[in-house]
Amino acid sequence: MTTLTFLEDVTHHPNTAVTVGTFDGVHLGHRTLIKKLVAEARRINGRSVLVTFNPHPREVLHGGHNTVGLLTTIEERAEILHELGVDVMVVIPFDRDFSLLSSQDFIQKIIYKEIGVKEFIIGYDHQFGKNREGTIKTVEDLSKLLGYNVHLIHAHEVEHHTVSSTKIRKALVNEGDAALAKSFLGRAYPLTGMVVHGDKKGRLLGYPTANLRVENPRKVIPANGVYAVEVDYEGKNYGGMLNIGIRPTVTNSEELRIEVNIFDFNEDIYGKNLRLRFHERIRNEKKFNGLNELKSQLSEDKEHCIKVLKTLY
Repeated sequence: MTTLTFLEDVTHHPNTAVTVGTFDGVHLGHRTLIKKLVAEARRINGRSVLVTFNPHPREVLHGGHNTVGLLTTIEERAEILHELGVDVMVVIPFDRDFSLLSSQDFIQKIIYKEIGVKEFIIGYDHQFGKNREGTIKTVEDLSKLLGYNVHLIHAHEVEHHTVSSTKIRKALVNEGDAALAKSFLGRAYPLTGMVVHGDKKGRLLGYPTANLRVENPRKVIPANGVYAVEVDYEGKNYGGMLNIGIRPTVTNSEELRIEVNIFDFNEDIYGKNLRLRFHERIRNEKKFNGLNELKSQLSEDKEHCIKVLKTLY
């Protein structure tokens, strides 16, 4: 299991392969670099360490006026990195004081002295440190002084180098394009929440729903609409039909609801956590001319979702 630790708790080990970045989403564009990180750690019979930040650096650098939606929480990031074979994920709290640290001090005081480094893996476009003045040249210049090796991942080596966390966020938030996000991430976009009491309108329509309160308020919520999703509950996987929106046919409320109708499921799950995995957006949210028209549409939506989910197996 990838060890999730904070800088003050990290153990120094000179025989370490290390890389640094936000890695939000751990998308396909990140994976070439992570694959190299893990391979170098194994080659030197050492450990692989990925250094990341929380909150997202842009939030601090822009004075809190630029809240960045997260594709992955810190815990989700650690889970994915475990699957990819990374030994340790070090989380550095990114605040104003840390943002003023020069790139040279970051490498010398944190990477070299606190964590340890023998192999430094860096992406072709990575910048870091105060005013983002740290570059590949900074890493290479200090390698001569500190005695580590530098592994540069070039653009042409990254199979999906046009993929970015920003593009994935835009796909989800602007269009609800779950299929495009999935193709960039290499897996379906996840969202975890607790089941809370709703008004039970779905049950009256014949489509009982679990209403979710999202676990992390910074997580990206896809655009309003109906989605084909998988639902993970206590180690079991179910198909589902999800609606994100204000339900204009059944309520005048402007409150955003996230409601999932879980197929072939009938359990009391209030207070329990569900993990959703978004596969495809079926349609926009719309207002129907009465409940009968809505029920007819829900029947079509469910069939559409079932067809989408059947293609996964």
